[in-house]
Amino acid sequence: MAFQPNPFTRRHLARAALALCALGTLGAVQAQTPAGWPGKPVRVVVGFAPGGSTDVMARILSQSLSESLGQAVVIDNKPGASGNIAAAEVIRAAPDGYTFLIAPTSVETANPSLFKSTILPSRDLAPVGGVGKTQMYLVGKPQLEAKDARELVDLAKARPGKLSYASAGAGTPPHLACELFKLSTGTFITHIPYRGAAPALQDVMAGQTDFVCDPGIAFPHIRTGKVKLLGVVSAKRSPFFPDVPTVGEQGFKDANLDIWFGMWAPKGTPPEIVARMNRELAKALALPATKSRYADLGAEPVPLETAEFKTLLANEGKLLSTLIKEQKIIVD
Repeated sequence: MAFQPNPFTRRHLARAALALCALGTLGAVQAQTPAGWPGKPVRVVVGFAPGGSTDVMARILSQSLSESLGQAVVIDNKPGASGNIAAAEVIRAAPDGYTFLIAPTSVETANPSLFKSTILPSRDLAPVGGVGKTQMYLVGKPQLEAKDARELVDLAKARPGKLSYASAGAGTPPHLACELFKLSTGTFITHIPYRGAAPALQDVMAGQTDFVCDPGIAFPHIRTGKVKLLGVVSAKRSPFFPDVPTVGEQGFKDANLDIWFGMWAPKGTPPEIVARMNRELAKALALPATKSRYADLGAEPVPLETAEFKTLLANEGKLLSTLIKEQKIIVD
């Protein structure tokens, strides 16, 4: 019997292997994101008024996300209760990848210790990733009879209860930072809460309140002399104002708190969508235009993978819950 060559040669085997690899890769790509997502506009709920740091960050990111996702990313402001109203809105939403929350991490790490609420973000929301952080700045009204934190403390002690500070809302990081400042300096200063950092700053500029722990939106007004920068409420000096000492350097070492920001989805959102959104956030945060616009806020675009973000939330939650209890910080 004559020898019949095997039609399935090495060349055929190689082609078959390449085809299988291609199929496998296609399957992996398809598994990354449910087919057709996103097929309509995506809503990002923000828990603070337009113009504040959280809102501006969300709007910067929404532009890049709209391009990379191929759908409009719409900002929906739901201010109030230090982000709890927005968090509740997202918790109630369908976990289909069309509703997300952008907020300071305090919505999960501090709010449960400060508010009586039926929502629990650590239980009811799915962390997506970090979107950045800001330092905070002790900013006084232009008429304030103090040029730094030390003189502000002297003024507050000479007039107990007469000075007031504005905050972005009861329980927000700026509120916590100013309360830490009060506690570390032994001063009695009245808290005036607002519905966001922008309206709080406006009233400081207008002289209605004496100072604010500002998350960076005051930069243009500091540079034009419309408000006074008294110190940096952080463990390190600001790269934007390197000659201005921290509050700790002025003798009050316990008064420092940075603000971290992140994105969450409703609990039960497909993990493939969460992973895709995390990747798109990282791309958006790496853009030079994003870095430049963040710098205008005094912010750093720090992307965190979902696992890293969960670790940050756990550690910050332990720190703030203990701090709030030990320092007896209460919501007015």
